[in-house]
Formats: sequence, C-alpha cells, structure tokens
Amino acid sequence: MIEIRNLRKFYGDFEALKGVSFSIKKGEIVGFLGPNGAGKTTCMKIVTGYMAATDGQVVIDGLDTDEHPVATRAKIGYLPENAPLYPDMNVYEYLAYVAEVRGIPGARIEGRIASIARTCGLTEVLHRDVGELSKGFRQRLALAQAMIHDPEILILDEPTNGLDPNQIVEIRNLIKEVGRQRTVILSSHNLPEVVQTCDRVIIVHRGAIVADGTPDELEKRGQSNPRVIVKLKKPAENGVGKRLAEVPGVKDVVSVLEPAKDVLAFELEAEPGTDVREAVFQAAVQAGWSLQELRRDVIDLEALFGRLTREA
Repeated sequence: MIEIRNLRKFYGDFEALKGVSFSIKKGEIVGFLGPNGAGKTTCMKIVTGYMAATDGQVVIDGLDTDEHPVATRAKIGYLPENAPLYPDMNVYEYLAYVAEVRGIPGARIEGRIASIARTCGLTEVLHRDVGELSKGFRQRLALAQAMIHDPEILILDEPTNGLDPNQIVEIRNLIKEVGRQRTVILSSHNLPEVVQTCDRVIIVHRGAIVADGTPDELEKRGQSNPRVIVKLKKPAENGVGKRLAEVPGVKDVVSVLEPAKDVLAFELEAEPGTDVREAVFQAAVQAGWSLQELRRDVIDLEALFGRLTREA
C-alpha cells in the first residue's frame, strides 16, 4: 500500500532524513515513533505531498507520488499537528468547504457530512461555531476533515497533542475504530499512545529508523541481549572499567553514577547471545573485588525506546 524508499531531506546543510525506507501493508495501523526533532513530521509531509524530498521515492498503491501527485493525494487523509480550522465557520460549513475542496460532488456533500459526523461524534455540534468547540471536539473535527473524502490512507501527526486524559482515550478509540477499514500511520512521540493504538511500531531517531516491529517483537529485542549491571565496593586500585572491558564477551563498559560514595557501578554490553555474568564474577574473584550486585538488566519497551533514541 505504501512504499518509502531511501527518503532523504536536507534543510540547507542539515540532513533531516537519512535514507529512510519502510513499507506498510493495506489495513495496518502503524506508529511512527520518535522524540521531538527525530524527522517524523518531515517524513509525513513528504508522504502526503505537502513537501518535496531531496532524494528517494514514495509509492502509494503502486503510484509514484511525484509522477501522480493528484491521484496519490486523493488516497490520503492528513491530520497535521496543527490542523487548519476556521473559528468563524460552524462545523457544517467547515466540513462542506473541505468536501468541496476535495472534489466531492455537491449532491453528495450533505450525506457525506452526516456520515462523517456520526463516525467522529460531531452530530450534536454540527451547527456550532468551530471557535466555541472544546479541544476534544476540535480534534474530532480535524479528524473528520481528514476523512471527509473517504480516503484509503490516514496519516495522523500527533493526534492527541494537548488533550486531557479522557479526551486522549476518546480519540485513541476513534482512531482504532476508523482504522479497521483503512491504512493508518500515527506519528507521535508518545510511546503509550502508540503501543495502545498500533499494530506495529517504527522508531525513528535523528532522521534514521532504529527499530521496526510489533510492540511484542520490540520488547523481546530488548530482552534478547540485556546489559549486565555490576556494582562493587570501591577498590583501592584504579582501572576497574578497563579490566571489565577485557572480560571475554564484553563489548562495551559504561560507568554509571552511583549514589553510594564507596560503590562503583558499571553497565556492560555483551556480544550478542553471550551471558558474561560468570566471567565477570571470576574476574572479580581474581582481582579481589567485593561484588555488591551482578545482574542482567532486562528492559521493557519504554526502556528500549529510551536507549535507542539516546544512542542511535
């Protein structure tokens, strides 16, 4: 349904996207997850045709977006982070205006507005001014304008940004409901929102994809090669980190800040598939160190996200 191939984008000398590639099948709800400034919005703007890429290709349902801009845009409904709502219009007028811009025949506009109002829970506010709506209703209206032409693909950029907890749940459930019949890309920096809404998660950081899979697959990734936490009573000699780095199977050693002044703490990264705890224990015995703690640091999805977006 969607093919992103080696997408690159420069703003002057700054490379915002560094060869991003991924594909999304029809009917998937995919979370495009990353911290602020990771390149999410830039990628979404290029996919929707709002912005041109420096290099790369976007294919929508077999059509190149550069070669078929009108046909591919017709297949997409876009909810930007700050949707352009007009406060002086009432809800019906605004949706009628968007429907006309989208090329919906005049005879069908009234029925289409009634249908999308039911779907998005707007029927009771159709004749209220947009400027009088609560934040939650404005976001429902923004989603309705993205869906007014019944697109096959929905691209949602930070759809729950600024909402209160109850409103977030309402919009999240609405996205799940409309996503049953569409392909959805949900761009967000909010991990719980993505995990609870999406079938698959793509994590992007500094313009590059650092992980791609279902939430369960990504969590297993964090558990497959966990780091080892080592704490020991501060010995008289220096160079403990260097000696730990010489332990067979240890790939990297990072000193960790420890509140106790007489304790040294380290985080060890092992070679894939290697459990270095026994070797670390033997090294400690040989060196005469007093071990306070030696354990594998199995991480959850939230910790994996934090690690990937710090290190990549």
